[in-house]
Amino acid sequence: MNKPALIYFDAPVSRGEECRLALHLAGVDFEDRRLPMADWPALKPSTPYGSLPVLELPGQPPLAQTNAILVLIGRQHGLHPTDALEAARHESLMAHVEDLRAAVGPTIRMEADEKRRVREALMAGFLPQWAAAAERQIVSAPFFGGERLQVVDLKLHMAVRWFLGGKVDHIPADIFAGFPRLMGIHDAVRDHAGVQAWYARG
Repeated sequence: MNKPALIYFDAPVSRGEECRLALHLAGVDFEDRRLPMADWPALKPSTPYGSLPVLELPGQPPLAQTNAILVLIGRQHGLHPTDALEAARHESLMAHVEDLRAAVGPTIRMEADEKRRVREALMAGFLPQWAAAAERQIVSAPFFGGERLQVVDLKLHMAVRWFLGGKVDHIPADIFAGFPRLMGIHDAVRDHAGVQAWYARG
């Protein structure tokens, strides 16, 4: 292996997509290794934590856990703060996104009636509370740290985009419409020239 490889499922979503975007925006020539779902059971035991994405770097052991991957890319390529306290502020919001995924993700595998019940409860309580907490932390524009896009913005963008697609049954696509700073980051990432270039690749 003579260049980095990112391993994730063959879908432009969630944790894998934010890492792909970070590598692309960093200008890293990487192998975008997209795994068919049918191949995952055989690969899973060999991954560090039984999860994806995994970043493989030449001459190094594989690195797992999305936030660790994003922070590494960010530190190496100017997409994460150099100041320790500001970096920690970014990383706390990245962990907040993982809290969202931990709350909603398990509902994907629920039976229809239970899924509806649990998601309606999330819509009534957890989701607006989560968004309000994120909104309070966003004090700059257009991105979380100001004028420059950083890895935390990619993570927030992917979290909001998940719902905007209208594919999370029983939760309205505009669940975060009342949080303009959060939506502003989503839109700023969507409209960023480097992000648009990634999706224009076809």
